[in-house]
Parts: sequence; structure tokens; C-alpha cells
Amino acid sequence: MNNREDFKSFIPADKIIPELTIKAVLVGIFLAIVLGAANAYLGLYAGMTVSAIIPGAVMALALLKPF
Repeated sequence: MNNREDFKSFIPADKIIPELTIKAVLVGIFLAIVLGAANAYLGLYAGMTVSAIIPGAVMALALLKPF
């Protein structure tokens, strides 16, 4: 791919894509509630908490795959 003419973008440059959608906000709120409650329970039960960033990303991708 030495030539720029060979490159075909998946999304055209003239297409405007929304960065913040209702779906993203709802999934974010849902995951914040679920993972926050799980983290609080684990903190109270075991005396330690874990970072919920990676499980949150995995769950978000799993939830959004059908869309």
C-alpha cells in the first residue's frame, strides 16, 4: 500500500457520525450502576476493591454487538 489512491476508507470523509448518542449514555449509566454496586459489595465484603475499567469495556462491547 505505497500509493494513497489504493486506500479505501470504511467510513467516507464527508459522512458526519455522532460522537455522543443516547445508546452510549444509557449503556454507560447501566454499567456504572452495575459495576459500582459490585465494587461496593466487594469492598464491604472482602475489604478490597478492583478497577472496573476493563470489565466495563468488555461488557459494553458485548452489549453493543447486536447494534
